[in-house]
Amino acid sequence: MNVFDQYEVWFVTGAQLLYGGDAVIAVDNHSNQMVEGLNASGQLPVKVVYKGTANSSKEVENVFKAANNDEKCIGVITWMHTFSPAKMWIHGLQQLKKPLLHLHTQFNKEIPWDTMDMDFMNLNQSAHGDREFGHICTRMRIRRKVVVGHWQDKDTQHKIAVWMRVCAAWADSQDMLIIRFGDQMNNVAVTDGDKVEAEQRMGYHVDYCPVSELMSYHKQIKDEEVEALVKVYFDSYEHDNALEDKSTEAYRKIWNSAKAELALRAILEAKGAKGFTTNFDDLGDVDVDQTGNGFDQIPGLASQRLMAEGYGFGAEGDWKSAALYRSVWVMNQGMPMGCSFLEDYTLNFDGANSSILQAHMLEVCPLIADAKPRLEVHFLGIGIRKSQTARLVFTSKQGKGVTATVVDLGNRFRLIVNDVECIQSKPLPKLPVASALWIPMPNFEVGAGAWILAGGTHHSCFSYDLTSEYWEDYAEIAGIEMVHINKDTTIGEFKKELRMNEVYYMLNKALM
Repeated sequence: MNVFDQYEVWFVTGAQLLYGGDAVIAVDNHSNQMVEGLNASGQLPVKVVYKGTANSSKEVENVFKAANNDEKCIGVITWMHTFSPAKMWIHGLQQLKKPLLHLHTQFNKEIPWDTMDMDFMNLNQSAHGDREFGHICTRMRIRRKVVVGHWQDKDTQHKIAVWMRVCAAWADSQDMLIIRFGDQMNNVAVTDGDKVEAEQRMGYHVDYCPVSELMSYHKQIKDEEVEALVKVYFDSYEHDNALEDKSTEAYRKIWNSAKAELALRAILEAKGAKGFTTNFDDLGDVDVDQTGNGFDQIPGLASQRLMAEGYGFGAEGDWKSAALYRSVWVMNQGMPMGCSFLEDYTLNFDGANSSILQAHMLEVCPLIADAKPRLEVHFLGIGIRKSQTARLVFTSKQGKGVTATVVDLGNRFRLIVNDVECIQSKPLPKLPVASALWIPMPNFEVGAGAWILAGGTHHSCFSYDLTSEYWEDYAEIAGIEMVHINKDTTIGEFKKELRMNEVYYMLNKALM
């Protein structure tokens, strides 16, 4: 199922009764045509639903209250066809809890120079009405996206589509449950944070789940279910034929990985969770090969495949990355290039091509693979159980993308976004993991330096298809800070931005 099919965006037109009944009929007719045209454009991922023209304060309040209470509604688009007095929007805007997009457009594209009369002027006052509406939103400190352009233009529709995808991810996060199997790595600050504040600000809830509870699901998995999933593995991925020999240790390790995936999926479905974290220091009580009471190694293959299905994932207990990846995956639906959780692994100093190898022990999503992933079994010498384990091995596609992370600075959350370019990687015969190799914009030195100055994590959520515009909309809806590292970034100006932001948020907190 397309995640966007369950949602809709409401379209509310602003006007007033001053211009008479014929004008009201014309406004309504134009609005219906616009909504029908937007839906027929093929550019918008979410259906637009026209909710009528608001001509009074009570009508505005009623439609915004209805939007709040409708689970399908993930956002509201407003447009002022005529002059719409701003004070009639106050009570409604005070009530509105859904994301808001203010569309500054006009029904007709060009001025009808030869025929325009006063009736036309009175009816088509978007240039007037939208400024009135914009003023009251600004005075009331209403967070919103403003899109300017004719409603039939592709660029205008693209900006609306970006906002819609973000709204869908935001709606999805409001009932998002992240399950943590074990805690985060000891003494690691960046993967921790204030879960209460995160739920207040971003909506998602984070729960601890003991691995012993996961093992109760693990014990219930039937052998025939495991065998069927192993067959899916062999049918789906490149592999050495020797791995299919059931008498070998390698086959047993693939079998164990399949059972781990089935157990994880079962508990996530049972709890209604949309994401999870793991920790290689907490894998259950005893080796699975002995008693069935634990994983024989970190469930890397399972995490790779569950990410591809849309489950959020964060390594080493990183619940913020798990939640953010789920939102990235929702926004990314229907796009061609893919997304993944990634970690800065090691550096390659090569002048203008200096880059960062992105990988992890095992957990990189196959959606970013440049070719069919290869199923392999190798030794993993980290965590409480050092043993052979299965994983998907591949290198990423080449191309431009954007990576993002959220950090807890104590007095606020900061969203850090970096434009990057994935370049061709070299073989890693002694490091059989999935990986990407990228140059952070504007170059390695500035990009990496700015990320570090901003307090960025070693984990991030990457997409080829998203752009900084998505993250600007996300930060606006969430009401959190965002900094963007791009081709124009300089360290000097970036430091100034961070300092100004610090002053802004300190003063904002003091005034609350």
